[in-house]
Amino acid sequence: MAGVVAAFAYVGTVDPNAPGHYPVCPLLHYTGLYCPGCGGLRSAHAFVHGDFLTAFHDNALAVVGYPLFAVLWVVWMLRAARGRPVRIELQPVHLWILVPLLLIFTVVRNLPFGGWLHP
Repeated sequence: MAGVVAAFAYVGTVDPNAPGHYPVCPLLHYTGLYCPGCGGLRSAHAFVHGDFLTAFHDNALAVVGYPLFAVLWVVWMLRAARGRPVRIELQPVHLWILVPLLLIFTVVRNLPFGGWLHP
């Protein structure tokens, strides 16, 4: 948890919109296509600063993932504190939902009508 908090604190402090602080996405650099993670740092920066609309615009999938990750982390910590098994396993149905969701998000954000999903 300390690592996640430290990473968010760093991204909140060092603006990814300023050039030279973070590397460029290789897929975007070489192909001009946005990957599912493109805009993730800008999204995290805006999220830390409470600008949720900008965070959602920069990477909608990441903004949905932040609270989901936090909830899963709290569930994991509570189960560990109570001495219960601490395993959260992905079932095949979860992967069958997650992979197409990532693919659809990636394709839509690279199509002309998906411009609102560009970081």
